[in-house]
Amino acid sequence: MNISPVEAEEALAAIQTVAQKTRRSIASGGATVTLVVTGAIWLIGFIVTQFWPAISPYVWIALSVLGSIISVFWGSRLGARVHSPAMNATARRMALFWLFLIFFGGSAIAIAAPLDGRQVTALILLFALLGHLAMGLLLSFSSVWWPLPIAALVLICYFFLPAYFYLGMGLLGGGTMIALGLIIHFRW
Repeated sequence: MNISPVEAEEALAAIQTVAQKTRRSIASGGATVTLVVTGAIWLIGFIVTQFWPAISPYVWIALSVLGSIISVFWGSRLGARVHSPAMNATARRMALFWLFLIFFGGSAIAIAAPLDGRQVTALILLFALLGHLAMGLLLSFSSVWWPLPIAALVLICYFFLPAYFYLGMGLLGGGTMIALGLIIHFRW
């Protein structure tokens, strides 16, 4: 089959159009908001944990409640755009997945009996990133890549910067999520 140069250019233009539409779809989805909100929570929560550990549990509770409210609001807003029985079933399965991950992650932490808060935090972060990775694999390969560098940052900070683990998680982990969310939103 021979393709003329004009047909080849038209096919390439069509492929580029589809690629651009895909990138815009990803950028307008909930992933960017999730990354920025989660990144901001990490930034604030971990910096408070590094410098003011006595008040950090209260700050984390407040940030978790705020993040949950934002997630429910944003999820219902996105759900109004895409409402179907298949989506409802997928949302239920996702909720069950996260509940099971929390149960099994909590069980693993209880069995491992970490020695300090840093170890517990690292395990929780790795389980959460594994959950995000699994969601990406199941729902959209476009969101598979971002948990990997953040997991690497968790491990680097845990093993090589233990005295500054929380600060690293705030600045590097949270900052990376915020930057990724903004880059995807504005550049795609």
